[in-house]
Amino acid sequence: MAIEKRAILRESRSHMAPWRAIRLFVLMLGPGVLAMIGDNDAGGIISYAVTGAQFGVGLFIPLVLVLGFVTYTVQEMSLRVGAVSQTGYARLVFDRFGRFWGYYHLTTLTFENLITLVTEFIGMTAGLVLLGIPFAVADMASFLLVASVTVFSGYLTKERLALIISGLNVVFVVVALLTHPDYAAIGHALLHWNLPTSVGFGAVVFYIIATIGNAVAPWMIFFQGSAAIDKGVNEQKLRTGRIDTFVGAVLQVVIAAFIILCGAALFGKLTDLSAVGPVSLIAAMNSHYGHLAAILFGFGLFNAGFLASITISLSSSWTIAESFGWARSLNDSVRQAPGFYAVYFGSLAIAAGVLLLPGLPLDLIAVLAQVIGGILIAPILIFLVLFASDRKLLGRHASRLWSRIWSWAIVSLLIVLTIVTVWQAIVGL
Repeated sequence: MAIEKRAILRESRSHMAPWRAIRLFVLMLGPGVLAMIGDNDAGGIISYAVTGAQFGVGLFIPLVLVLGFVTYTVQEMSLRVGAVSQTGYARLVFDRFGRFWGYYHLTTLTFENLITLVTEFIGMTAGLVLLGIPFAVADMASFLLVASVTVFSGYLTKERLALIISGLNVVFVVVALLTHPDYAAIGHALLHWNLPTSVGFGAVVFYIIATIGNAVAPWMIFFQGSAAIDKGVNEQKLRTGRIDTFVGAVLQVVIAAFIILCGAALFGKLTDLSAVGPVSLIAAMNSHYGHLAAILFGFGLFNAGFLASITISLSSSWTIAESFGWARSLNDSVRQAPGFYAVYFGSLAIAAGVLLLPGLPLDLIAVLAQVIGGILIAPILIFLVLFASDRKLLGRHASRLWSRIWSWAIVSLLIVLTIVTVWQAIVGL
């Protein structure tokens, strides 16, 4: 009888093992996935979709897939610095490089995040307006939905909710399939990296730079290190943190590739690509692929803005709270961390309020976000590599020689491309 019970117990455990493995894998996911998927924000989706509409599948699907290596390199350093030092990026800058660089990062990041939040609210509002909701009501509903995340108690509960929201990005896969893509053309694009010939070389280079520039945003670096600390990731849990970061990098570029595929379905079907925005993209989807494709694309746009609004606002909250020594954990209630949550709610309220201003210069806002992000990203990346290579700070987890060479190569590439992007943006003002 005892033998039979042991046999039943072993069989039960064997059946439970796959579910346990899946549960453990899901529990590992968090800051890395949220930072990466959050980077596929409303503005990024429009950019990817317009790129697809301009060039078809062509060069850009394989290019965006390769960018996963770039994103992983940067975000792994952010994770490692935060987890091992147990100090947020902003606080490290204050402690190691002084007040000037500390306040430089604090003010520029906060301002850029506010501008970027406005673009997220544009995306969310456009998605709700598609459902027949009045503009002002859609804007207020978007604010209340993002703000409501704080109602839930504890970091893990809020993280799980945000992960569910990020999982809804799969809607772009569905939209891409509804457009009946040419799989032979996709296979050819993956095997043959040919420059598109439908427009001039200068335009191709511009879109290449914009696509690479979409890979990393300043807020991501602040967000992942602080979120990892809040989750309890430390030196002993670096391996699981790296898995989370790797999964996030893969998901980010795969979803971006499907968004380009959605745009590629409109290749040759849009007359003025310079004036394409969320409303015109949704209208084009509706015209050529039906109401379901348009509704799902609009939902995906809303969902992307929803997630990005959460992560971007939190990056501001963590950065400001760390800089001034305030309570800064999502495990704290609003009463326990009033400054932290005041920044979160305040950022959302300002972005939602700005959207209601008449004659809002949307093009100027997009350019300003690019310029400020470019000014901010260079010192962030340089300091990040220095932190990641510092043996006094990270001990045995400091970057080794080949890792430092690779990191500096990636950072140099991003800085050069950012300078070019900023120059183009300023010239175009």
